[in-house]
Amino acid sequence: MHPAFAVGLVFAGCCSNVVFLELLARKHPGCGNIVTFAQFLFIAVEGFLFEADLGRKRPAIPIRYYGAMVAMFFTVSVVNNYALNLNIAMPLYSIFKYTSIALVSVGIFICTFMSAKQVTSQSSSSENDGFQAFAWWLLGIGALTFALLMSARMGIFQETLYRQFGKHSKEALFYNHALPLPGFIFLASDIYDHAVLFNKSELYQVPVVGVTVPIMWFYLLMNVITQYVCIRGVFTLTTECTSLTVTLVVTLRKFVSLIFSILYFRNPFTLWHWLGTVFVFLGTLMYTEVWSNLGPPKGQPPKEDKRN
Repeated sequence: MHPAFAVGLVFAGCCSNVVFLELLARKHPGCGNIVTFAQFLFIAVEGFLFEADLGRKRPAIPIRYYGAMVAMFFTVSVVNNYALNLNIAMPLYSIFKYTSIALVSVGIFICTFMSAKQVTSQSSSSENDGFQAFAWWLLGIGALTFALLMSARMGIFQETLYRQFGKHSKEALFYNHALPLPGFIFLASDIYDHAVLFNKSELYQVPVVGVTVPIMWFYLLMNVITQYVCIRGVFTLTTECTSLTVTLVVTLRKFVSLIFSILYFRNPFTLWHWLGTVFVFLGTLMYTEVWSNLGPPKGQPPKEDKRN
């Protein structure tokens, strides 16, 4: 799969996924566990049927190596949804690349911070309530930051495994979702409670098919499908690009999802949001080295002005 197509899957799948996740979270803010479980179950079943060949195909990468990857991936997925070290050296990149990632991250922080201030000011009736809401938001930001760093570490680990055993993104996608499934036993009570709540939601007639289902289950189904498209693109990118490039794509995807959410749900877009957008734009240009590509090719002097 071409890297550009994989990037398209990431942005198309993840940006549409965030819409259905927000629709779910607005009705039931604590539904992260049932969402994560549904995503893992769907992708594990699909992989068992088409990648593992009903368990008859031996993995190209030994199972023991998937243990650490699964632990990281499961942690990232649970923390990401719940918040609504191997001794592998970081690959050597220039300070320019790191600065570009930092600019993108600062831009996302500014946009997220200003959106959070709007949420707390709208939802809090007193100063104490506002402080409490802001404290919970800070905790959520800390969790998401941890998840982003853990995701970057997982990308480095995957890059090392692919270099040693070859590129097997579909296999990695399957085992990263199948092996953690027993861990959801500890979350079974919460998952069941939200399943009951989903059953009690208003009925919705699915277009084209004409079937009537509780609307929360429809949102969950669409969330699962779009998550599959998104994560398939991410795992494919890990076989085609460096871990730092994958981190940039995933981070940019989070920014685009944030802006898309602001526009789709008609939240205010302030001057601070524009400032954050500028930081993200500049960081992306720095990483892709657009400015250097605008000049003459390396080794070729600039053309002389012949007007004199």
